[in-house]
Amino acid sequence: MTTRLRELIQQLGEAIHESVIESEQIAGVVQDIRKHGFDVLLMLEATIGLNDVAKGKEELEVAAGQSGADAPFSQNDLSFLRSLRISIADDKEETPGPDAR
Repeated sequence: MTTRLRELIQQLGEAIHESVIESEQIAGVVQDIRKHGFDVLLMLEATIGLNDVAKGKEELEVAAGQSGADAPFSQNDLSFLRSLRISIADDKEETPGPDAR
């Protein structure tokens, strides 16, 4: 990832933050909650995913050597499933289980 891309992602995060802070709708709901005697702590998490559009379609399609429209999962799908500790039987990149060392 280039320095410029990191800067752009940082700017995106700041823009999202500013949008939430300046939202009159959010401020109104927070005010209503405070009127009911509660303090509000708002924590949001944003996940920003990037896909390299320059990569060819066949690089994104994976699963048991399949390619084209019949491939059930893209590389992004498999990465997401792995992050949830879900493995696919035909997945070439096996994720070690919790007992693996």
